[in-house]
Amino acid sequence: MKLEQKSPNCARCPFKIADRVCRTEGGKYPDNCPTILKKELAKEALAEYAKPENAEFARQASIQESEGYTNRELGYSRLRPVKPRIEEILEFISRMGYKKIGMAFCVGLRMEAAAVEKLFSSHGLEMVTSICKIAGVPKELIGLKDHEKIAIGEPEAMCNPILQAEVLNHENTEFNVLLGLCVGHDSLFLKYATAPCTVLAVKDRVTGHNPLAAVYTLGSYYRSLK
Repeated sequence: MKLEQKSPNCARCPFKIADRVCRTEGGKYPDNCPTILKKELAKEALAEYAKPENAEFARQASIQESEGYTNRELGYSRLRPVKPRIEEILEFISRMGYKKIGMAFCVGLRMEAAAVEKLFSSHGLEMVTSICKIAGVPKELIGLKDHEKIAIGEPEAMCNPILQAEVLNHENTEFNVLLGLCVGHDSLFLKYATAPCTVLAVKDRVTGHNPLAAVYTLGSYYRSLK
């Protein structure tokens, strides 16, 4: 089946999930399917999984994925999810044998960060945490005008995700958890962090940090986005 979009676009694949070539050998695919068109790239990716720094990480991540369900022995249709993400993160940390954990969080989620830090510490983990407003740098230093700030007419510290990452790097954290960083600020943190990272929660000020709520209602309450 031909699509106008020639670059890989799995989000627009027209076939049922069980019929797709990425799930079933000899399955169906559109003419821009990366499983078919990117076979050399797939080989290169597999070579990366074979590297010592990736092999066990990938294996344990897949085990963590499967153990997020119960009733597996009863067949795929009987699966039931059993673990919230925070539990899975704790389990994955244990599987990998990590002891020193970094957490970069937003000042707006400081209460949640305190609860997470306490929980992780109770599991014997050494926690290193950095708040978004670290160093208290005025927003003017990155070029913001007064009317572009949140608190117009008042001093306002910029979010500092590069420093958040560098603090955790300097402390040699083994694994980092992101909690509520802003769009764009999270990107900079991930760009500069040296340890593997995962996300506990992303910021969505309107939906109580559940951004999929807006996605689920694109056909109704959030139709104006389309």
